[in-house]
Amino acid sequence: MKIPRFQQKNIEENLFKGKVIVLYGARRTGKTTLVKDILLKYPEKKSRYFDMEDPDLQNRFKNSGIEKLKLLLKNLDFIVFDEAQKLENIGQTLKLLVDHFPEKQVIATGSSSFELSNKVNEPLTGRKFVYHLFPISCAELMLSGKDYFEITPLFPEMLRFGMYPNVIDSTEEDSFEFLKELTSSYLFRDIFTFQDVRNPEMLKKLLQLLAFQIGSEISYHEIAKRLRITEETVQRYIHLLEEAFIIFRLPAFARNHRREIVKSRKLFFWDLGIRNMLIKNTNTLDYRNDIGALWENFVIAERMKFLEYTRQEKNSYFWRTYDQKEIDLIEESGGKLQAYEIKWNTLKKVKPPKLFLETYENSEFKIINQENFLGFVS
Repeated sequence: MKIPRFQQKNIEENLFKGKVIVLYGARRTGKTTLVKDILLKYPEKKSRYFDMEDPDLQNRFKNSGIEKLKLLLKNLDFIVFDEAQKLENIGQTLKLLVDHFPEKQVIATGSSSFELSNKVNEPLTGRKFVYHLFPISCAELMLSGKDYFEITPLFPEMLRFGMYPNVIDSTEEDSFEFLKELTSSYLFRDIFTFQDVRNPEMLKKLLQLLAFQIGSEISYHEIAKRLRITEETVQRYIHLLEEAFIIFRLPAFARNHRREIVKSRKLFFWDLGIRNMLIKNTNTLDYRNDIGALWENFVIAERMKFLEYTRQEKNSYFWRTYDQKEIDLIEESGGKLQAYEIKWNTLKKVKPPKLFLETYENSEFKIINQENFLGFVS
């Protein structure tokens, strides 16, 4: 089944405006399919797709000046550089294209923001539109025509195998094999290639440790102690995993109330299939004791995708006090606070923390469960 991607419409709205389109996303999230679909919608434009993982193309475009680019891209209107971080001096190349050939539309994709963004941010200041592509979202399933009654029964499988395009509508066996291959090394290729990770096994051990702690606050000190590495190394590795779109963080929300936790953070996975494969647990929900943590991660990741795709500017946090009162998700926008408690069990009653509502009078509290989840993320 062909699933429409939110970012396709967003990207198409900004084509041929004299700027580069930069599309970030983890490997196998569908970037190549998306850009090829966009090219097909413009048959009147002379287009070319370049896979920059091809060494021959890397050599051909290496150190290209204006005249060489004019020759290589002559008569082309629409150009895609896929995995553009592989091209040396990609930032300068894209700058030359924008400045000297503004009538040409260029799309550059990258499977890791640390490498591509480092190369393009400064040269393309004011010359680019930036987008992120994540695994399939529930909002995109709704766009495909699926309704509430078709999607909600799929929640258990989504919590087990995640939302990568290759997993959607696949058998359990095929999903397992895909995730096994993806987590074996493919997912980390860019980190190992570009970022001088001297101990790849330690990076994987760190990620496994984080996988067991989704929904919980993490301590850099405790992780460093368990892995026998420095806190600086822990922080660097976590930053790399964030830049590779494997994990993301929620900081603690606090406005200097003496009972609030201030310096803390929670880490979540963009895809639960990756998380479960890392800890070698794809058991059905009947045989798991982490359903609450899985559901919290799932809801927050889907919400973050939705906010990104709909270009909503909200600051996201969690909230907790020293006496263990907590709220799973806080969103801050326009001077208002929205507080959300996330529960898998639709029958469970939850009272909003009195301290939070008294401290932040201009706030609202809502429970997100299986029944109202789709309205929260689509």
